[in-house]
Amino acid sequence: MPATGLSLFLIAVGAILAFAVTTTVAGISIPAVGVILMIVGILGLMLSFLFLMSFSPFRSDSPSGVAPQQVEHVERVDVHHVD
Repeated sequence: MPATGLSLFLIAVGAILAFAVTTTVAGISIPAVGVILMIVGILGLMLSFLFLMSFSPFRSDSPSGVAPQQVEHVERVDVHHVD
């Protein structure tokens, strides 16, 4: 879960820079940096959730949600083997 925490941190810092900081710096738009950090944080959060969902025990691989039927076990017999 470290990626989730980092993503939330980036979103919070980006929101502070975009909406609360009024200081100006020559050559850098602080609100633009804040928006970029928020976008990166949101993308990281989405990727983190998608990654966690891929390991979900409730996920079904079959499209209909019905468990696949069991395959009958067939034993192989070597007919050319001489005892």
